[in-house]
Amino acid sequence: MAGNRLALITGASAGIGAEFARQYAAKGWDVALTARRLDRLDGLAREIEEKYKVSAMTISQDLAREGAADTIIHELKEAGRHVDALVNNAGYGLPGTFLNTSWKEQADFIRVLYTVPIELTHKLLPGMAERNFGRIINVASLAGYAPGSSGHTLYASVKAGLIKFSESVQAEAESAGHDIHCTALCPGFTWTEFHDVNGTREMTNESPEWMWMEAAPVVKAGLEGVARGQPVVVPGMVNKGVATLTRILPEPVGRAIMKKQGKRFRKVD
Repeated sequence: MAGNRLALITGASAGIGAEFARQYAAKGWDVALTARRLDRLDGLAREIEEKYKVSAMTISQDLAREGAADTIIHELKEAGRHVDALVNNAGYGLPGTFLNTSWKEQADFIRVLYTVPIELTHKLLPGMAERNFGRIINVASLAGYAPGSSGHTLYASVKAGLIKFSESVQAEAESAGHDIHCTALCPGFTWTEFHDVNGTREMTNESPEWMWMEAAPVVKAGLEGVARGQPVVVPGMVNKGVATLTRILPEPVGRAIMKKQGKRFRKVD
């Protein structure tokens, strides 16, 4: 609606992305939802508009395509909207090792999970600075804290990069005196479609339930963290404990643990 702030959410068709859309709408924000599955986006947009009485626009876009970020920004400008909050949530797991996957698969993965979030942030930041308001949430992962393991070749690397990137953007915004906050949200196991899509649901179902969180508290923690200007948010006590352990364990011990446990939740063949 006219006068409402707008949150742009990538990967908004399900899971954490859809929950971000609902929670922003519940706060009275308009939302712009982007993902590949337009039918899912349109259904979520209708739900949000009916329930929260805010505007929800949808943009079908495959972030692996060159120019996807520019297309999203152009459609928002055509609609007369600017972005007050950006949630870089789009992502997926790439089953298999670095050796047995193609370079195109790896290049698309890097683009969707790393390049486009950075590109969108870079292209939307000037407007946020001009208006002296902006909120950016990069959905990273607890995997960004853990030692690399088989099947995690780029996933952990990308998520670690998003954490450092978010910390730097937050530091730059603070130095400039802008009311712009950037947060890396680092969930652990979360009940979404993520593991169904990458074919590891049966494997992850063997993990104890206490390791898992619902999407709603994960998103709530992210929104509260970015409002405070907290550069990194690890939701949930279990995940906080794991993150702490990764910092204090000797690196060889951490790698040995990941080597033993990694095959329980990563598909490498």
